[in-house]
Amino acid sequence: MKGYVDRIEDNQHAVILVEEINKEFIIPINKLPADISPGAYVDLTIENETITSIKKNEDETNSQQQKVEDMMSKLRKKSSGSKFKKKK
Repeated sequence: MKGYVDRIEDNQHAVILVEEINKEFIIPINKLPADISPGAYVDLTIENETITSIKKNEDETNSQQQKVEDMMSKLRKKSSGSKFKKKK
């Protein structure tokens, strides 16, 4: 199952979102592998409503980051500044 590391709270807990089952898991950060940080996509094994294994999905993480960068680039190209004029 795939998940997304949404955020770290109070430097103690990681919030992992699993869209497939529409559920949020909160786990101690010491249960995360060292190479995982907020914004990472992960492969999870879930048994009895508990995450039993977490592995970073490098391909999905890189793919999603590239999509975001592409969208931001398009938005920057479209932006021609504010339509409001500054008062002098």
